[in-house]
Amino acid sequence: MRLIGVNNEQLGVMKTQDARAYAYNHSVDLVMIVPNAAPPVCRAIEYGKFCFERDKRAKEAKKKQVIVKVKEVQLSCRIDTHDFETRVNHAKRFLSEGNKVKAVVRFKGREMSHMELGRDVIAKFQEACAGYGVSEKKPVLDGRYMSVILSPVKPDKTAPKAGKTEAQPDKTSAD
Repeated sequence: MRLIGVNNEQLGVMKTQDARAYAYNHSVDLVMIVPNAAPPVCRAIEYGKFCFERDKRAKEAKKKQVIVKVKEVQLSCRIDTHDFETRVNHAKRFLSEGNKVKAVVRFKGREMSHMELGRDVIAKFQEACAGYGVSEKKPVLDGRYMSVILSPVKPDKTAPKAGKTEAQPDKTSAD
């Protein structure tokens, strides 16, 4: 097996008995780090310390993880202008918070024979949310529902932030 010493130094390939003797002499445990390698890699370290470091790395990775939620906005073929604008405002808020938005048009009764109305509503919705989100794929028909998923647009790092302006002229005047 390949052995890594107490101070993270490479001790090279040695027999298992020699590695155990090294760990015993330094009063530490022998922990197998990479069992699938040829030869397997072991490290001489206190097992409690090893577990603490492993858990600490896992916790740090979990902190950096971003959880994206999918929020649903329901529309209909005969939606009124004000209701549509309200749904668009909700979707913009969800997208600006970093969540995905699923826009769903439900067809009732004979509306199934007029799918183009639902496509028009979804196209209008996508156009209204253009600055905030981009559709992942084309609208999908699933039974009586037509849906599309919008993903938030990543902010451009090169653009100047809102509120900050270019160098402002001096406001002092010569009187």
